[in-house]
Parts: sequence; C-alpha cells; structure tokens
Amino acid sequence: DMKLRKIGILTLNGYFNYGNRLQNYALQETLRTMGFEVETVINEDLFNRGRKFTFYERMSNLMKKSPVDIFNRFSYKMWTIRNREEIIKSEEIRTNIFKKFTLNYIKETNFTISDDTILEEIMDDYDFFVTGSDQVWNPSYNYGSSVFFLNFAPKHKRIAYAPSFGVSEIKEEYKGNYKKWISNMHRLSVREDDGAKIIKELTGRDAKVLVDPTLLLTREKWLSISKQASNKPKGKYLLTYFLGGVPDIHKKQINNIANNNELEVVNLGDIKEKETYRTGPSEFLDYINSCSIFCTDSFHGAVFSILFEKPFIA
Repeated sequence: DMKLRKIGILTLNGYFNYGNRLQNYALQETLRTMGFEVETVINEDLFNRGRKFTFYERMSNLMKKSPVDIFNRFSYKMWTIRNREEIIKSEEIRTNIFKKFTLNYIKETNFTISDDTILEEIMDDYDFFVTGSDQVWNPSYNYGSSVFFLNFAPKHKRIAYAPSFGVSEIKEEYKGNYKKWISNMHRLSVREDDGAKIIKELTGRDAKVLVDPTLLLTREKWLSISKQASNKPKGKYLLTYFLGGVPDIHKKQINNIANNNELEVVNLGDIKEKETYRTGPSEFLDYINSCSIFCTDSFHGAVFSILFEKPFIA
C-alpha cells in the first residue's frame, strides 16, 4: 500500500496576517517535499474565544499613554467613524483576498476541532501532527487552548516545529497547563532563544531553536507565488509595514530616507492607504522584493527582507 503518510498542521488560522499565511504555506511545502500528504487542521477555539476588554481596562490602558498618543488615538478614532463604510469594505475585500490565497496554496481541512470536539475517527487518519510555527504558544492568541499542544493525539504523534511564545515569560495562570502540555511533546523545537529558556524553566527539557518555516523555502519558490499589486508604484519606493500603522516616532526618519533618495513611500497594512491595504500575501512578497528599502516592526517582514536581499530597518 503506497498511500502517502499524512501530517496535520496546527497553527493560527485566520485571514488577515501576511506572515501567518506564508509560514503556514512554507511548513506545508517543506513537509510535502519530504513525501507527506499535508493538511492544516482548523482550530475552532480561535474563533470562539476572542476576549473583549472591559471599559475599565480600556481606560486604564489609555491613562498610561502620553498626551500625544492619546490625541493621535482620538483623531484615528474620529477618522474610523467618518470612514466606517469604506473600512468595512476594505476589511471585507482584504479578507477575501486572504481566503483566496489560502484556497489556492494551503490545504485546509473541511472540519474543525476544538478543546471540546476532537473527532477521534478522523484524527486516526494522521500519522503525525505538527504544531507551529508562528505564535501558537502565545497565551494572548491561543486563549489557553490545549489544541496547539496536540493534547488530542497519542504522544508519539506530537511534534512542535518552531512555535513561538511571543513573550519572554508565561503568566502564572498558564504555567501549570503549559508545563504539563509541553512535557508531553514527542519532538520539541522552538523559534526563539527566549522560548527555549521558558521551556527549560518549565519542564527541564532542552528545546532546539529552529528557523521560522519561511526560511526553509528558496527565494525562487517565494517569487513563484508572488503577484504584483495593481497600484504598485512604477518608480522606486520605500516600503513600510508596521502592525497597526507607522509609529509617530519613526515618521521623521522614514521621510528623511525617502526624500534623500527620491523614493515614494508605500505603507503596507495601513487602512488609510486603501488600495495598498487591499492586498494579500502574494502582493506582500512582491512589494518587498521590488522595494528599495523596507522599514518594519514585523518578524516576517525582516525575514523576507533577508530572503530577497533587501536593505531594511527593523
């Protein structure tokens, strides 16, 4: 029986973050070239547990900010209120582009699992499960879901490939579970040195620090799934990608670089730049590959700058 052995990937599922989609694709492709059939299993816990901040928490967060920050926050809020329709439309278009990318390049399961529903008979189909990469072990993202620790699978099927905690320490309330769950991993690796330290402290185990899956594919492979955005500048440009818009403290420096080198500025992921915002992972790759210099606070932004040999400031 020459049936391919099968691997299920558990990672953050969502249709909004470039790095997330691209690392999922990279892990899938890497495992495929090793001769496995690969599917990404959808974890429903992610969609059901999103936590809303209370009014009190929102206010106390605001009080910690400087007057300038508060003013900017307020004017942005006013802008979002004035442009509500447009924003809803932008989010919808962008989400659809991300879904289409996923449909084309990532094989997702047509069933979902969660802490409460594990489909035993389906799960037996898989020879291994791989959790990672991305911040699957960040408590703020996984809401303490045990699914990302592959608790539902027999121990010999549990593999962690370069998951990230996204934080340098785990809150007390999660430590007990994390200790138990990570101790039960069959094969254990992690994305950052900080992560290896957390694992050592919690479980005494030595976890290998491995590269993000996006670094396992060649530049050529990435460019084969890249796509030019319709409004990409004809001339040279400086590209920015900051999660949540360009921070004010960097604006002056960015404009100086742009002016001194006669570059147009393109801000990726800024909802105010409508056309640029309405792009998916394929365009993200092309934008980086074609820019003159890239300014970013995104981990995957830095990774792709290195892959495409672009000057960048992180």
